[in-house]
Amino acid sequence: MWKRRKKTANPRPALPLELCDLCGQVFPQQEAVLCHVPDSSAAAPDRPWSDGLRRLTACGEAHLDLLRERYRKRPYVEEELWAAKIDRVLAHGPSALPLEQLACRTGLHAPEIRRAVAWHNEHLPPLG
Repeated sequence: MWKRRKKTANPRPALPLELCDLCGQVFPQQEAVLCHVPDSSAAAPDRPWSDGLRRLTACGEAHLDLLRERYRKRPYVEEELWAAKIDRVLAHGPSALPLEQLACRTGLHAPEIRRAVAWHNEHLPPLG
């Protein structure tokens, strides 16, 4: 004998949510206020064309203005961006590459790679 399944109400599809970068409030995606700001630490693993730009998400114009001001005061350091590009390449492949291969995969020139490595080494957290 076949058992009949009980009819269940179709659950509502979950609305895409966003998170305010300033206050952490969760809200529906369609209410988000967005912009992109220059940020030399931004190098997304899946969007290399947006290197150097950070997407900001806010729950309103007032919070977006505060976030913009924070990033306006932050210095843009080319070596930081280059170091992020190198980190991205090394994180998704061999952990060490010859300079020529690293240049090819990052799009950087040898002097830029050397400056990026020097910048990275200067900004390592202290040991212990």
